[in-house]
Amino acid sequence: MPLLIFPWRKTNRSTMGNCHCLSSSAKNVKANPIDTTFKLPSPLPAWPSGGGFANGIINLGGLQVCQISSFNKVWASHEGGPDNLGATFFEPSPLPQGFYMLGCYCQPNNTSLFGWALAAKAEAEDQSPALQRPVDYTLVWSSESVKMKKDGDGYLWLPTAPEGYAALGHVVTSSPEKPSLDKIRCVRSDLTDQCEANSWIWGPPGASVDGFNVYSLTPIDRGILATGVPVGTFLARNGKASPKDSNIACLKNTNTQSNTYMPNKSQIDALLQAYAPFIYFHPDEVYLPSSVSWFFTNGALLYEKDHIQNPVSIKPTGSNLPQGGSNDGAYWLDLPVEQGAKDRVKKGDLPDAESNLHIKPMLGSTFTDIAIWIFYPFNGPARAKVQFFNISLGKIGEHVGDWEHVTLRISNFTGQLWSVYFSQHSKGVWVDASGLEFQDGNKPVTYASLHGHAFYPKAGLVLQGSGGIGIRNDTAKSKMVMDTGLRPSIMAAEYLGDAVIEPPWLNYCRKWGPKISYQISDEIKKVEKLLPGPLKSAFDKFIRSIPDEVLGEEGPTGPKLKNNWNGDEAV
Repeated sequence: MPLLIFPWRKTNRSTMGNCHCLSSSAKNVKANPIDTTFKLPSPLPAWPSGGGFANGIINLGGLQVCQISSFNKVWASHEGGPDNLGATFFEPSPLPQGFYMLGCYCQPNNTSLFGWALAAKAEAEDQSPALQRPVDYTLVWSSESVKMKKDGDGYLWLPTAPEGYAALGHVVTSSPEKPSLDKIRCVRSDLTDQCEANSWIWGPPGASVDGFNVYSLTPIDRGILATGVPVGTFLARNGKASPKDSNIACLKNTNTQSNTYMPNKSQIDALLQAYAPFIYFHPDEVYLPSSVSWFFTNGALLYEKDHIQNPVSIKPTGSNLPQGGSNDGAYWLDLPVEQGAKDRVKKGDLPDAESNLHIKPMLGSTFTDIAIWIFYPFNGPARAKVQFFNISLGKIGEHVGDWEHVTLRISNFTGQLWSVYFSQHSKGVWVDASGLEFQDGNKPVTYASLHGHAFYPKAGLVLQGSGGIGIRNDTAKSKMVMDTGLRPSIMAAEYLGDAVIEPPWLNYCRKWGPKISYQISDEIKKVEKLLPGPLKSAFDKFIRSIPDEVLGEEGPTGPKLKNNWNGDEAV
């Protein structure tokens, strides 16, 4: 009998359980990645004690929930969806005593099995119990009439919730008979929140946008103060609808003591020891990161609009920087005036570079986000690919001061790393742990692009553009590497109160670099001289379509002014 791992119990082993798979009735079906269960390279450590972090169960106020990551397979298609490899539908199992399923789990077949679904238990039964059986089911879709490779037939059912309750997921069966009403539980509406379709999971072969499709779900409101909790279930629907038009709800954390499930300082240290990423810089990179204090003590200057001829040296902690206010153009930072010092500061100081950490609750305090901010004194010029031509863009892309970040998303149920966000200019991408490269155990590998410093999960070229024309984002391993766990500094963790004192520079709200005075049109003309006639106008159109942050016309604001400081990451 295969080993079952119980995710709600504290353990030093990975919490990914084994999957009980049904035999496939489809003929000539090749093994897919989902047939392998993903596990982190190393077992989870024993986290330091204290509070409710990584204890397996979280009290949402009226409901206790646990994160189940072991499954029984119910039904699978072997076509449609990402890479046309199909998708597999599971029930979370086994459940701890007294806990109920809220919905089934579904995942594309093109990745290793790696996911979870919440199970719930009512804290106390009263006249309005937190959990109720559905009163009926509606058949949303079946595979009976769909010609494709599949494991028999699958049926997707939507629970009909009693009045005052909401369904949080679907039930999947391999039989046309309605599921038992005891199979699943609906949740009292005041304990739920709105959610929306997130990423596409699957659609039958040839399915259109307005046909039948399956999506993952996420709370509509996401941020430090948001209370929506994802359940790990999916949305199945027929017909075109708004991404926010969901008949499935998520949970709501109504517990006023929810921060007790966030990691304390000793647990944060342990999380960094386990998961702090390595950042690899391109072999040709000359503009490396530094600490903020190194930038200040090596000649960075504070300029004031009304006294531009008298810039001021900046104290190591930024204590003489203007605090608060808004990005009104009244102040900005710049490199030293003397050319030798300016050229030296531009290059940064990698051995001195620090990881500036923002620790924050996310998804109703069921996850911890560790945003790791890296500062660069200078962002180098961009390079473009114009079909067969690789061209330096002169001053385009240059600016003083550059803030980039990578974010670890960690389960507060277990302390397991679930995904990593890679910032890429004004947006970025989330990558599940199953899609990451690791080094020295469970530490993700990150690649910083040449000159632009955008972060990517894999080495190589990513072209920011279309039609063979775009900004080059080149990444590669080199001997220049930063272990973000060596010099970490917690710059903010609001939920810890006075235990973390924010550095003065964090509350400087103006630009970290001056507005560049060059004319973009002149730079474009220099590049166009190198291009054949037909490509000139296409290149000009592309350059004028990219955001100012990439063009580098002025320095950026600091981390605290970014939308993701209080909200979720932009994708």
